[in-house]
Amino acid sequence: MHAIAYRRLPLLLLATCLGACCALRAADGPTRRQWTVDGVVREALVYAPAKAKTEPTPLVFVFHGHGGNMNQVARGFGIHTRWPEAIVVYPQGLNTPGRLTDPDGKRPGWQQGIGAEGDRDLRFFDTLLASLQQDYKVDAKRRYATGHSNGGAFTYLLWAVRGEKFAAFAPSGAAALTLLGKLKPKPVLHVAGENDPLVKFAWQQRMIEAVRKLNQCGDGQPWGEVKFCTLYPSETGTPVVTFIFPGGHQFPSDAPAAIVKFFKER
Repeated sequence: MHAIAYRRLPLLLLATCLGACCALRAADGPTRRQWTVDGVVREALVYAPAKAKTEPTPLVFVFHGHGGNMNQVARGFGIHTRWPEAIVVYPQGLNTPGRLTDPDGKRPGWQQGIGAEGDRDLRFFDTLLASLQQDYKVDAKRRYATGHSNGGAFTYLLWAVRGEKFAAFAPSGAAALTLLGKLKPKPVLHVAGENDPLVKFAWQQRMIEAVRKLNQCGDGQPWGEVKFCTLYPSETGTPVVTFIFPGGHQFPSDAPAAIVKFFKER
């Protein structure tokens, strides 16, 4: 009996260690949280490193596309795994009429413009930011926003109406030409697919050109060794980086690393 017990002991220890490791990984991942905004329960996944309670910490907002959700975008962008020193928030949208798809608003997304949907998502953002600043030592000079498709358009909307609260932006698969008059120079990385059938590449090119002009950018040059990227330096310290890939409307797997690099440099 004793011999059998001793032979089983290493297996029991291994199982215990594996269970502890899995629990640790789960504890370190984003946590689902809720807020009530104008009587509506809103939610987001929030990742925060331990030091965020005591040290100034960067903050990144990541917005899913129309029809997506916070779990999906947390996996697709994975900013918290690429930048574990930052607070990362993956908010969840509400059912919203889409401009290009889903006109009946049967799937979740974000308001399309200023005043749309009663500005519910801008107020949600304001509530999130205030709550996170209360819970953590958010570095006021290192706040960022990114998102894909409808989430990218909402990123541009935040630039237009909450731009003073951010250091840089990284929209993907989006264009917001109607907001150009409200944008003030800010560093931006724009991700675009050359064959995007939904948010036409020509629309995104117009957006990029307008932002380059706004930011007083010069000619493009390689951005280190980063694949698909071109850097347009700015005399005002507000560079534009383009991530142009030979694909469609999907979010490219190489983009999150480029976005994190861009944010870290701002």
